[in-house]
Order: sequence, then structure tokens, then C-alpha cells
Amino acid sequence: MALRSTTRRSVLTAAAWAVAISAVSLGLPTIANAQDAGKKQIVIGGTAGSNIDQLQAGIVPLLQKKGYKVKLVEFNDYVQPNLALADGSLDANFFQHEVYFNQFKGDRKLDLTALTQGPIAPMGVYSKSRKSLAEAKSGDRIALPNDPSNLARALLLVQQAGLIKLKANVNPLRVSELDVAENPLKLKFQPLEAAQLPRSLDDVQFAIINGNFAISSGMKLQDAVVLEKTPDHYLNIVAVKSKDKNAPWAKDLAEAFHSADFKTVVDTKFAGYAKPAFLQ
Repeated sequence: MALRSTTRRSVLTAAAWAVAISAVSLGLPTIANAQDAGKKQIVIGGTAGSNIDQLQAGIVPLLQKKGYKVKLVEFNDYVQPNLALADGSLDANFFQHEVYFNQFKGDRKLDLTALTQGPIAPMGVYSKSRKSLAEAKSGDRIALPNDPSNLARALLLVQQAGLIKLKANVNPLRVSELDVAENPLKLKFQPLEAAQLPRSLDDVQFAIINGNFAISSGMKLQDAVVLEKTPDHYLNIVAVKSKDKNAPWAKDLAEAFHSADFKTVVDTKFAGYAKPAFLQ
């Protein structure tokens, strides 16, 4: 009796697989695709400050109008949001630029994809004791992000101000303190966790701070002594798992970032942010 039951289950299982395979070959919706099509709950991660604020003010309302329930998860570092996305705790995240994303997913071998670009609060140089980088003095300490892509970005900002000169022919996306060829003021660079940089201002002469963490600490972009002119590869991206990039909910998420309504929110509530061409 048990044998007949097992055999019957095996036949039914084989039949189910046959139906699924036929559906794929005929281009019909499979169970997995049907689940994607019916997905109406989305969990999105973002870092504290400008990134989570953009999601809350500009993206969540648009998705809700399409019938989605959206949960936002706030992070205070640049490591956990991608790990949470990869392990399925998040459906998408919005916190990082393309350079960091490509480096991180490559190093960790994560199967993630950039869905679309979005605005970013520019990186800035802040100081409590100097009004400009031109006031830098011999031996001044400069705190800057310690993750490789943002460290390179910060050093390029210092070079643009004429305070240092980097080695010729180095990859500008992977510059480190070891690539400083000329440092006439003998500036001292102190790499720190990005989220800790606002707290360092009492201990250093300058701090180069990612815009989202500056804003989450109560600082204003106009308080910076220098704001970065953000190139496109440092704009934020929305990341999803590669298998989800064509899911209906992912397309709706990308559409929200490209919408005229989101552009209005960015122009009115996030003035001064660097924006992709489609939001100009």
C-alpha cells in the first residue's frame, strides 16, 4: 500500500514537472512567474539620511498608488544593505553608487544587478575651524571614508582643490593614500567608517563626508566648504537580485524613479542633489 502511494506521488510529481516544463517551452506563466506577477509587498533598504528620505517622500507614495505595500529598512553602514539584499531580507536597496556596487558585489561574489540610477547628496568637505580648503595649514588632519571607492573619491576631491598631487597613471577609482605623490602641507589623512565622519569634526580640521551621512547628522549641504561636482558613476543606484530585474514589481520600482512625480519631489525637497539625466 505504501509502495503504491509513493509511486502515485512520484507520478504526480513527474506530471507537475512536465506541466512546468511545457509552460516554459510555450512561454506560459510558471508558478514562480505567477508569484512575481502577484507580488505586492516590497522591502527596500536605504542608508540613514538623504537616501531613506528620498524613498519615503518620493518612491513609497508612488508604489502605494499601484497597490504595493512597502517596508523601508534603515541602515547605518555600507556593508549590510547588499548582504541583506543577497540573502533575501530585502527586495531592493538604494544607498550606493555604481563604483562601490561593482566592487562590493565582485569581491563578495553576489549576484546583484543595478536596476536604475537615482539622485545622490554630493560628497562634501566640512570644517569647524576653516572656511575653505585654501585655509589648510601644515599638518592639518583630514578625515575621509575608509571604503576603497569613497576613499578614492575623497582624495580626488582634495587633489581638485590643489592640496595634493596623485601619482600619474593610477586608476582614479582605486586611489589610496599610497598614491599621493606630492603633499606639500604634509596633510594627515585619517580613514574612518563613513557613518562616523560627522563625529570626527571636533578632532580634525576637515572631514570629507558622504552627503547622506552629513544630512542624517543634521548638517546642510550648503555648510560644506567644498561640494563635489558629482560624475554619473557616483550617482546612486537601485540594486536588486539579478533574477528579479525583469519582475513586474521591479519594473514598477524603476518606473517610479523615472516619473515626473518623483522629479517634482527631488526638485522641491532635495535641492542641490546630483541627478541622472532623466531627472534633469
